Amino acid sequence: MDPRLKKRIMMFYLAGVINAFLGLYVVVEGRAFLPADTVRWLALFFFAFAAVDFWFPSVLKKKWHEAQAKLDAQRQVPSEK
Repeated sequence: MDPRLKKRIMMFYLAGVINAFLGLYVVVEGRAFLPADTVRWLALFFFAFAAVDFWFPSVLKKKWHEAQAKLDAQRQVPSEK
């Protein structure tokens, strides 16, 4: 796999962990100084972005595998001239 793609995937995972941590922090500690409705919206915001950050690398991997399969298929079919 391309090192740039691996780096991008790892950055998405890191962002997902950070977003999940921030969502958990808001749920646990935010109740002390924020209204309940604000805590819910902030937690939902952070957890939604964490879910996207964990879902998007699978999309990138799938597209990369499809592109590699397409390249392999093109290499195996002799070109007609």
